[in-house]
Amino acid sequence: MSASEQITLGGGCFWCIEAVFDELRGVTRVESGYAGGQLANPTYREVCDGDTGHTEVVRVTFDPAEISLADLLGVFFVAHDPTTLNRQGADAGTQYRSAIYYLNAEQKQTAEAVMREVASSALWGKAPLTTELAPLGDFYPAEDYHRDYYRNNPNQGYCRAVIEPKVAKVRKEFRDRLKRA
Repeated sequence: MSASEQITLGGGCFWCIEAVFDELRGVTRVESGYAGGQLANPTYREVCDGDTGHTEVVRVTFDPAEISLADLLGVFFVAHDPTTLNRQGADAGTQYRSAIYYLNAEQKQTAEAVMREVASSALWGKAPLTTELAPLGDFYPAEDYHRDYYRNNPNQGYCRAVIEPKVAKVRKEFRDRLKRA
């Protein structure tokens, strides 16, 4: 058995990104939280106010023998729009920015390579990527009620209108990578 790795990603609302990565084979855990800010132990309300500098993120634990970091990042760039600064759809503010928080130089190099690929592809047209690439400082887990939000609230309006289309897109484009095909 290979050792697990982790990467921390921000792609708008963490409920959306958590739901997408929960579906992937090789992903063993997805944890919503906050990273990239100045305040220790921020609350959801403080992060939503936009004054802490944090991003809503997910910490993805994965088995690199089953799914590579490059493949995870490929899903990440399909699952959200990395060309809109501090915005994903109607969710606006610095807490919704596109971000990759890496743990080591190898992860940084992989992220840079994938970002170059995405930028030169037609995936998001000619718009430049706004994805922040930075070392992970502190990660603060989100409050319990945020965990598994989509799974626990599939009929909630936001889940149906915003999360479900992202999950459906990933299911369609990455069918061969799903835990359940």
